[in-house]
Formats: sequence, C-alpha cells, structure tokens
Amino acid sequence: MLLFSLCSVFSSFFMYVTGGKLPEPEVKIEVLHKPFMCYRKSKYGDMLLVHFEGFLESNGTMFHSSHHHGDKNPVWFTLGIREVLKGWDKGLQNMCAGERRKLTIPPGLAYGKEGKGKIPPSSTLIFDIELIEIQNGPRSHESFQEMDLNDDWKLSKAEVSEYLKREFEKHGYSANDTYHEVMVEDIFKKEDEDNDGFISAREFTYKHDEL
Repeated sequence: MLLFSLCSVFSSFFMYVTGGKLPEPEVKIEVLHKPFMCYRKSKYGDMLLVHFEGFLESNGTMFHSSHHHGDKNPVWFTLGIREVLKGWDKGLQNMCAGERRKLTIPPGLAYGKEGKGKIPPSSTLIFDIELIEIQNGPRSHESFQEMDLNDDWKLSKAEVSEYLKREFEKHGYSANDTYHEVMVEDIFKKEDEDNDGFISAREFTYKHDEL
C-alpha cells in the first residue's frame, strides 16, 4: 500500500509540473546514409520527395513500399502540416537531399491505439526513408521572397500574375493571360484581408493551392 501511495503521489506531482500532460513520445532516428555535400536541410513548410518502406516492429512485416507498391514512384508531401504521420513530421527535419534515415515511431506518433488497415492497434512502426528532393513549400518564406520582385514585403497583382506565368511555363503549360487574371482576382478577393490591393507577408498564409 505504501508503494502504491508513493506512486500515486509521484504521478500527481508529475502531472502538476507538466501541466497535466504526459511527455510526448519521441521518434528514434538512425542515419543510414548521409551525402558528402549537403546544400540544404529540410524544415517545416518544405515540400519533400521521398522513397520509403514501412515495417511492423513486432515481426518485421513490410506493410508498404513506394518502390514496389502503387505506381512505384516516390511521393511528395509538405513537412510539418500533418499531411503524413506525426512521426514523419518530427523525424524528417534537418535532413539533406540524398540522406537515408531509419525512423522508429511509437504508436502515439503513428496510428495510435486504433491502428489502420494492415497496421494492428498500438503498433510501433519502422520506416526506411530516402529523401530525394527538397523544394520550397507553396507558402514558405522563400516562396514569398521569390514572388516579391521589388522586395517591399508585399505582393502586387502584377507580381502574383508574373509568378503564375512562370509556374505554368515551368510545368509545360502555355501562358494564358485571361486565365491568370481570373486566378489573380480570385486570390486577391480571398487573401487581401484589408483590401489595400496588396497581399502582405502576414496575409500570405496556407490557404490556396494557386500560390
């Protein structure tokens, strides 16, 4: 009974000093390969292109591989906005293009007590992930600077239109001034909160796929 009481007191004290929350589980990160040269490291908001294989820690069963399943192509996602498992968002920060990591992800940062599909409840997962490419996210600070041609920390309709034209041409589409004008008007209608004719850095938030 004394041991139980001491444990109960310690538990109550711990919950008090941590604000009533248990510490979040951590991702175990093992670097399997790192390139000799690293020109850029991944950060929240970046778009990452990866190949990966996922395994159950309990028995080593592979449940998915981008090399062998689906269209067998690597996958794109934006880091840090919960497009992927929370364990990926935590475990793929500060990673170089060409780097390979092994992530051991506890259930709390994966599929939890419920599981999903081939993933049993409360499963710890292991991922072998290779980062192939890093690009600026659609609303990253770098993207804003790229669009802000005169460095005045606000985007004019002309600057947004010019950016859209470059993006269309980059992806092999012909420029369409009329279509761009419609897109620009729609973007400003939704993004220019103070109606001053510009999109400020503050207004430049994750709302639209066009930018």
